[in-house]
Amino acid sequence: MSDSARPEGLAAYIAVTAAYWAFMLTDGALRMLVLLHFHTLGFSPVQLAYLFILYEIAGIVTNLSAGWIAARFGLTSTLYAGLGLQIVALLALAQLDPEWGIAASVVFVMVVQGLSGVAKDLSKMSSKSAVKLLAPTEGGGLFRWVALLTGSKNAVKGLGFLLGAALLALAGFVPAVLGMAGVLAVILLAVALRMPPGLPAGRKGAKFREVFSDSANVNWLSAARVFLFGARDVWFVVGIPVYFYAVLSDGTVEGNRVAFFTIGTFMAVWIILYGAVQASAPRLLRAQARGEAALIGGAWIWAGALAVLPAALAALVWWAGAPAPWLTVTLIAGLLAFGAVFAVNSALHSYLILAFTRAERVTMDVGFYYMANAAGRLIGTLLSGVSYQLGGLPACLGTAAAMLALSAVFARRLRPVD
Repeated sequence: MSDSARPEGLAAYIAVTAAYWAFMLTDGALRMLVLLHFHTLGFSPVQLAYLFILYEIAGIVTNLSAGWIAARFGLTSTLYAGLGLQIVALLALAQLDPEWGIAASVVFVMVVQGLSGVAKDLSKMSSKSAVKLLAPTEGGGLFRWVALLTGSKNAVKGLGFLLGAALLALAGFVPAVLGMAGVLAVILLAVALRMPPGLPAGRKGAKFREVFSDSANVNWLSAARVFLFGARDVWFVVGIPVYFYAVLSDGTVEGNRVAFFTIGTFMAVWIILYGAVQASAPRLLRAQARGEAALIGGAWIWAGALAVLPAALAALVWWAGAPAPWLTVTLIAGLLAFGAVFAVNSALHSYLILAFTRAERVTMDVGFYYMANAAGRLIGTLLSGVSYQLGGLPACLGTAAAMLALSAVFARRLRPVD
């Protein structure tokens, strides 16, 4: 990218990032709204997990096709489509009838969440691909830009968790989703009217079969990503929120309100810490001084180190036998530590996928990689409800440790680029 083009590229990067922030704020809020609202309606852990299954399945399909769509029609098209579909999903969710039975409610919310999953992955793929095309190539610029985008996105999503819990407690479910739909519609209009140049418009000759990579590094990294994110969601999606709700709420309206705010605050702090560490990952890893080969070689070590934390927490919860204040404090501290180490792993992966791919097929490889990311979240979501129902929180955390060990095995296969 020439110096004369850089200002336009930077403006496009800022616009894409701002739109992505707005989307992730509503995405985090919607996750907490759905989880807590339907838990209070009496949904079991497995039924709660079902609500998010189509969301993750949609992510798998969307990421495979989104890379081709962006290559064919341009990154701005997929970004606008993502924002628009999220608005439709929010408006649809407001139509949920409290008189419906549990089965009908589960099916309806699954479908709407699936639409939201399509929206999320269209927006994510657009934003992450833009970094490869717009970031400076010298002085570790790629790692800094992708870490900043990913870290800030997760901090905003963390605020969304807190926003969702607060809106549910103060305004109720339907006013909350309608309000978010209105705000996101205004942001979509503003971005569409003011989007600066700098992003590619697409190429007519793009073939769908190009989404499947012939790069061993891309494929091994994608496999490692499956188990990294599965290990997070196996306790994050259902296990910890339901466990904390059982510990903190006495079943009264006031008790529920206190539990909602506490759970929302924990989830928000976890995601914000995760995002802050992600943004700092290039400095923490001394990326500019160490070079790409050293970062690739260290990827499996970070995954292995992360596996120790949930294993230790699982053993502690099992040994304690019953909830206690000291156990709750220890879990919070341990899971925050997990979030910090997980953030380094995630930031390293996000950098490596862009380092491994070429500019002419960036949307294809990024789409394939985030398809693996969605597959990991799907596996983690399914196992979260099942493992909690079968063995409680220790089963969730023990499963996470096993999945991280597998992630380390796959990351060990990565090799420096020739």
